[in-house]
Amino acid sequence: MGKDLKGKELGHGICQRKNGRYDARFVDRFGKRQSISGKDLKDVKRRYNEALYENEKQINIKQSIILDEWYSEWMNVYKFDVIRENTKRYYNQIYKKHISPTLGKLNLTDIDQLTIKKLIKKLKQDGYGYETQNKVKVVLIDIFNKALTNEYIRKNPAKGISVKRDEKKEVKVLSEEEQILFLDCAKGTFYNNLFVVAVSTGMRIGELAALRWSDIDWETNVIKVTRTLVYQKYEGDEQKSFHFENPKTATSKRNIPINHQCEMALKRQYMQKNVIAQKAPKSKSVDKQYADLLFTTKFDTPINSQIICEAIKKVVDEVNLTRDYVDEIEVFSPHCFRHTFATRCFESGIQPKTVQAYLGHASLQMTMDLYTSVMPKHMSNEMDKVSEVLDRLSTNGDTITEDSYNKAVQNNKIISFYGDSVVV
Repeated sequence: MGKDLKGKELGHGICQRKNGRYDARFVDRFGKRQSISGKDLKDVKRRYNEALYENEKQINIKQSIILDEWYSEWMNVYKFDVIRENTKRYYNQIYKKHISPTLGKLNLTDIDQLTIKKLIKKLKQDGYGYETQNKVKVVLIDIFNKALTNEYIRKNPAKGISVKRDEKKEVKVLSEEEQILFLDCAKGTFYNNLFVVAVSTGMRIGELAALRWSDIDWETNVIKVTRTLVYQKYEGDEQKSFHFENPKTATSKRNIPINHQCEMALKRQYMQKNVIAQKAPKSKSVDKQYADLLFTTKFDTPINSQIICEAIKKVVDEVNLTRDYVDEIEVFSPHCFRHTFATRCFESGIQPKTVQAYLGHASLQMTMDLYTSVMPKHMSNEMDKVSEVLDRLSTNGDTITEDSYNKAVQNNKIISFYGDSVVV
């Protein structure tokens, strides 16, 4: 039991120094000696009891550590043999450029949700898009998750923060790696054929839902898009139901060439449709107008976007089971397949006017406005092609010069150097 300067008992762990200040000491659950000091005995006792309670309930933190120090620990321990070197470089770039300058010198316990929201808002104000904002959030969530596991903080301040995509400026496009991972994982699943056709043609989900086998012209190897299937409550309907409509615009009625991947997926779907139609339960009788639809549910009933959204999420969740948290694929909508198709077209060097025809956009401007983020890379690739041609022509020009020179030498022609005539 501790005593004050007059010999009065103060309680276990508390004493008074010669300078009049009160000290309360204890060893916490981490084996570290903690000391609470002050001139007001009542305040010291209050803080001491709170610290003892937190220690007993195991809600106190291990020690104070700044974010820069913990990031280094997080990277060296948790990402050491989990991520590739180029991914590690990317994380370092994200952290050093966008996180460390603002949060790096702060203690983990001093970083709250408001602080992180302000950081993300500042990124948006500085012109950084959704992908950068979201990646910063995802990296911080994982950093703080590991800090929480190691008892450096009591809760994760990055959780619960949402980053909204500016749909007018940005579209979600699968990277090449994401596309490969998703389609590989989707193989053998019920809607895999639809996924492949969607990313191979850029067709809207409503257009795919309305597709019939008779819409495919195998002589010219094209898909004829003539209608769309919508799931809405029309005037007079008791509830939502399916309705056939004309495509979105006049130019949406179009023919889309079939590549090899699309051809195989369509043929697999034809066989799947036949099996599904035969096995469909009697209780799920299909209206005659929907009987010839190529893409259906497992009950041979029409599909809508919500059904495909759920199917996409299942595949994405499966992919993410084997991905590091920071490298997880973001769940996307079915329309992402359309954007991804258009992006792959530009990356392959297909002319924008042709891409417009594939997508059925009413104007070329619509196509260009939608995919402005893709065009700089495409233009760079196109300039590389021009450079290759110029290099070839330059090389050919050098060859012509060399040949002419050799002929001149063989014919003993006079070559003039700076006005002087020299016989070769």
